[in-house]
Amino acid sequence: MDRDFRVGIGSDLHKLGPGTHLMVGGVSIPHSKSAIGHSDADVLIHSLIDALLGAACLGDIGRLFPDSDPKYSDVESATLLGETMKLISNARWNLVNIDATLKLEQPKIESYNHLIRESLATITKIDINHISIKAKTGEGIGEIGLGNAIGCDCAVFLSRDPVT
Repeated sequence: MDRDFRVGIGSDLHKLGPGTHLMVGGVSIPHSKSAIGHSDADVLIHSLIDALLGAACLGDIGRLFPDSDPKYSDVESATLLGETMKLISNARWNLVNIDATLKLEQPKIESYNHLIRESLATITKIDINHISIKAKTGEGIGEIGLGNAIGCDCAVFLSRDPVT
């Protein structure tokens, strides 16, 4: 029997409001605005969770960690990603790589890129060289371009050995 492969795509978007930092990939980045959300509003991790769950056909972040459940209020998204990785592992899937594109006007995240990749490598237990993080601006267009929102699109590749 051949090895099984799956691709997943996830996306997330949050409004920005007054604050002191943005959570991106489990890393706190100083900024004059913060993402608004039920948890810590980490768009990178939220889109990654949806990509993982989609690839493994295990639902979506809203079904698994509903914002109507008080136990997820102000939870660190890194904790949710850890729980998701347990589900992926229990379903015998192996995460091969992560490719994410952040969408934001400010702050510039290039100086945080390595820290974000390290954070995700630690949580997902994959090699940092299998994690790509890119950032794009909105070129002044829409809520992202006006600096009122942050978004992220993420793709993952999963593999699974056949049952023998």
